[in-house]
Amino acid sequence: MDGQGIGQLAYLGLLGAALVGYMVVSHRGQLGKMAQNAALWALIFVGVIAVVGLWPGVRDQVAPRQSFVGEGRIEVPQSFDGHYRMVLDIEGTPVTFIVDTGASDMVLSRSDAQRAGLRPETLAYTHQAQTANGRVPIARVVLDEVRLGGLADRNVPASVNGGEMDVSLLGMSYLSQFGRLEIEGGRLTLIR
Repeated sequence: MDGQGIGQLAYLGLLGAALVGYMVVSHRGQLGKMAQNAALWALIFVGVIAVVGLWPGVRDQVAPRQSFVGEGRIEVPQSFDGHYRMVLDIEGTPVTFIVDTGASDMVLSRSDAQRAGLRPETLAYTHQAQTANGRVPIARVVLDEVRLGGLADRNVPASVNGGEMDVSLLGMSYLSQFGRLEIEGGRLTLIR
């Protein structure tokens, strides 16, 4: 914790002590009732903190996923944040991607590459990619198998990002395998 954080913590501690002191003095004859109210507010506070902390996991669980409508046809609903997310099996491991038509390649984050068994620490990051955050090193890889529903592709070229990246990107090198991409009414439809 830096100096500013310590200062903020000290300020909040003093403010809390002042509030507790005021409550004790003003409710001298009703300390039991005051303790009940304090416990209730503490539970409300803990509940709010829990909801805020758990929200990303809950959001991901209730967010709609892609559906496979028919042979070679996939519909992906738009996420709450405006992106289209898809789950592909990379080497047998489910990986969540954001569809990014501005990305040239299928780009795996280091953590997703690790989960898929690619061992990113052993890869050669000899290429560069231009991103919104500047240039980053990438390692070219070939994925033995990529599955999207009933569709399976073999020897799929991809990249592993050498920089920090929260989520993997599904770029045009993979999306171009579909004959048609349509976005209408908050749905992305991929047709092969």
